[in-house]
Amino acid sequence: MQQLDRRAIEETGIPGIVLMENAGRGIAGEMLRSYPEILAGEVGILAGRGNNGGDGFVIARYLINRGVTVKLFLLALREQVKGDAKVNLDILTEMHVPITEISTPDAWKKHLGELKGCRLVVDALFGTGLNSEVTGLIREAISDTNCLSVPTVAVDLPSGLQANTGEVLGICVKSDLTVTCGLPKWGLLTYPGAGYAGRLKIVDIGIPSSFLADDAITDHVVTFDALSRSSRERDPNSHKGDYGHVLVIGGSSGKTGAAALTCQAAARTGAGLVTLAIPASLHDVMEEKLTEVMTEPLDEQEPGFLGRCSFQKIKELMKGKSVVALGPGIATHEDTVKLVHAILEESALPMVIDADGINALSFDLDLLKRVTIPLVLTPHPGEMARLVGVTSKEIQKDRIAIAKKFAQQYGCYLVLKGARSLIADPEGRACINLSGNAGMASGGMGDVLTGMIAGFIAQGYDPVLATKRAVFLHGLAGDVLAAERGPVGFIAEDLISEMPRLLKALLSGQLPHSLRSDYRYHMEWIL
Repeated sequence: MQQLDRRAIEETGIPGIVLMENAGRGIAGEMLRSYPEILAGEVGILAGRGNNGGDGFVIARYLINRGVTVKLFLLALREQVKGDAKVNLDILTEMHVPITEISTPDAWKKHLGELKGCRLVVDALFGTGLNSEVTGLIREAISDTNCLSVPTVAVDLPSGLQANTGEVLGICVKSDLTVTCGLPKWGLLTYPGAGYAGRLKIVDIGIPSSFLADDAITDHVVTFDALSRSSRERDPNSHKGDYGHVLVIGGSSGKTGAAALTCQAAARTGAGLVTLAIPASLHDVMEEKLTEVMTEPLDEQEPGFLGRCSFQKIKELMKGKSVVALGPGIATHEDTVKLVHAILEESALPMVIDADGINALSFDLDLLKRVTIPLVLTPHPGEMARLVGVTSKEIQKDRIAIAKKFAQQYGCYLVLKGARSLIADPEGRACINLSGNAGMASGGMGDVLTGMIAGFIAQGYDPVLATKRAVFLHGLAGDVLAAERGPVGFIAEDLISEMPRLLKALLSGQLPHSLRSDYRYHMEWIL
């Protein structure tokens, strides 16, 4: 975002102070819309010495002009305020607006009580440039602000948040509403940052649309509207052969459920045909369970487990198929790993790899560089950690950069699962999925996603669009279930059963009624 500001200033001649004015005016307007009660109360504004503080000064002016009582706290010395921020501070001085300077923790404690009577607190301390841990006075101020029982509005992003990663730099303002400028920052969209942002609104500050087009919101976020426009109606004169054939290779003793869920999800997503290749000793069980799915018994390395002995039949089964889903419940026996590698090296079909298939890749990651077929990998943080040789904690610290680098380095499509799943492509681009909820933290959800991705690829969607549709609808199903049945207790099969009506919703362009008020599905612009 800082680069966009700089481009607007340098390439078009828009003064920085104009962008600051637009930001402050837009944010003040949204505050009045969201919290009309402040017209009859007091608003406390915590301003830093930089441009974020400058936005706060503009906000103060617009609120005062609307009759709002403002208590302005500058957590710095006046002489430390420079540039456009200083201009707006000087304007407030000329308006005889009282400004409380606070430069020490003791002074902060002295004035803290003045905030407790406010109807709203505005966080204008730090902007997008913060990259080091918050300490000293500001740390104390953030800690105390988080303990106040009044709503907090963050200017651009909550202070203490790393704008690009969502990492909390020691401490962070816990905001109820964040009004961000121009475009949403990555750190607002991914966790842990998303957990501090509250509701998210976007204000247009006048950056030319041509500049925004290179980094548009639809490139950052998977949206219902964009996916709706990409939906395809079926030709009435068509048949099952027109909608692809998914081959699922998976299952082992104790893990047949994973393969079954993948098959059911592929079918419910609209694939014309689905075949499951499974160890011979498990075949009869799956043949009975999966009435709409064809099943093929495979030779076993040992009872209940596949190995290299299964490979020849798998090669035959791949003929005439559209896509392979490899890995659900397949296990990680030494010979099973060899089988996974052989399938990858020989397949001419697009492939979705999950679970134990991903774990098998960790033994020879360079294999990804040797294959030319479109590959979609769907690791959770633990599996991703094994792939790149770091800890899950390190993965979570910078999910976006790691996902983008991996997808580009290995020429694959990557879904890094978790809260706010990420989708990265071989070009090094990434986007964030906002659908989904904590009720989906249960077994089998990933297997469903694998089947959905494969189902869309089978129907002719390119891997990027197929993956976006699957990840979004997967989370959407979870959100519908949480809204209509309760936040906990639904299972993976429940998501599968929601697919027909959600595909209908996507085709019609109408969200399910239970989600129409959910802000995540309405990333609106404030003009």
